Amino acid sequence: MPFNSIFSWIIKKRIHQIELFKKYPIEVQHEVFVSLIERAAHTEWGKKYNYTSIKSESDFRDQVPLTEYADLAPYVDRLLKNEQNLTWGSEIKWFAKSSGTTTGKSKFLPVSREALEDCHYKGGKDLLSLYYNQIPDRKLYKGKHLILGGSAEINYLTNDSYFGDLSAIILKNMPWWAELRRTPSKEIALMSAWEEKIEKLAESTIQEDIYILAGVPSWTLVLCKRILEITQKEHLREVWPNLELFMHGGVNFEPYRSQFQKLIPFDDMNYVETYNASEGFFGIQDDFKINELLLMLDYGIYFEFIPMTAFEGVNSKTVLPLSEITVDENYALVISTNAGLWRYIIGDTVRFTSTTPYRFKITGRTRSFINAFGEELVVENAERAIAETCRKTNTTIREYTAGPVYMSDQTKGAHEWLIEFEKAPENLAVFTSVLDGELKNLNSDYEAKRTGNLSLDMPKIQPVKKGLFEKYLKSIDKLGGQHKVPRLSNDRTLLDALLDLDK
Repeated sequence: MPFNSIFSWIIKKRIHQIELFKKYPIEVQHEVFVSLIERAAHTEWGKKYNYTSIKSESDFRDQVPLTEYADLAPYVDRLLKNEQNLTWGSEIKWFAKSSGTTTGKSKFLPVSREALEDCHYKGGKDLLSLYYNQIPDRKLYKGKHLILGGSAEINYLTNDSYFGDLSAIILKNMPWWAELRRTPSKEIALMSAWEEKIEKLAESTIQEDIYILAGVPSWTLVLCKRILEITQKEHLREVWPNLELFMHGGVNFEPYRSQFQKLIPFDDMNYVETYNASEGFFGIQDDFKINELLLMLDYGIYFEFIPMTAFEGVNSKTVLPLSEITVDENYALVISTNAGLWRYIIGDTVRFTSTTPYRFKITGRTRSFINAFGEELVVENAERAIAETCRKTNTTIREYTAGPVYMSDQTKGAHEWLIEFEKAPENLAVFTSVLDGELKNLNSDYEAKRTGNLSLDMPKIQPVKKGLFEKYLKSIDKLGGQHKVPRLSNDRTLLDALLDLDK
């Protein structure tokens, strides 16, 4: 079957649709809004908030409260027992176990058939469409696509209800056209034991003709390094000569970029970022030349935004539609979706770089920051500072996290960074000084607190043993998939737990 010819035709049609929502973003979002309200009007949630009376987006903001998972949980508990028509009009039988950060209990987010087909799978097709549009005459369907997904466990509350990582839910329901080229087998792809899974993934894919890798950068690195160990090859093109694309998401790619470039030292290797969370598929890097994401506006998701300067969780008073956002301001993302999430604060923050079209960067988490001393350090600052510091000091980092060192009678406050180095710096003091300088360049509040060591001392860098972060995740039963240790914390709970394990 001439898959590449068929896909080429599909691509041209879809690129035209993408250009339309780039040209008419507000109109497209309004169509999504109207469709969502109509689909949920006769659900329990829709009746509670009188959806049939909602005539405008302003009515929606007035009548429907902002929500977080605590507000959704009672409905999820009932959905897990197979009650239906609660927050969405079609059947819900899949639940994405939130990959989120490692703190707190797991969340189980409903996934409808519409969310799979019109959001997640549509996002996958669009990613390839945008890729082909920028690099014509690709032949990706000649080879295999290695997708590194999570585990999926059966929810035994019913015989036809499942939960697992979002990636596993997607794998279990993969459309035939994608399943045809996917590797490894589902039996391996959905394994829960990650150490064994990495071994079987490596053994089963070494002989395949891999064109595409897809997964979280940290775990994909683990797999790739294991494959090179087994094969005794210098780089991945010796194993997979036709490898040309890595589709990544889940964490910032910059701290990992140099390691991938060593594994695949070729200028024609391409890297494309996506923003695909348990709650929905939100963005795709549509232009390889810029590290920004295009907001995907026709996936059955209605977007709202809370300026972080006015963020008070569900009590926030200022909530803006897409038409009122401005560039270079940090916003908490609020979504209403075709899986029955309503005005849901997902916990991620974004900063728009453009409104024609709407492109953005992920800046962090609403609760992942350090502001113990008024420095307001966010994840975006940390990621950029670490990446630039590694470049300047010829260092590579596998994982890291940072948090406050509190003031005492004798000492000022500081930030402590626990870093698992892949390639340690020749001089840790130089590394520390460069990092401090980069943070000052990126964050004026941090710079002010560091000036003259008024309230913040120099950062304290603590190298930790290799494997510590994996050991910690395993200790809390969150090893593998998209689970990750928060980059920044505003208290010492996580730092102290990691340091106890590092003894």
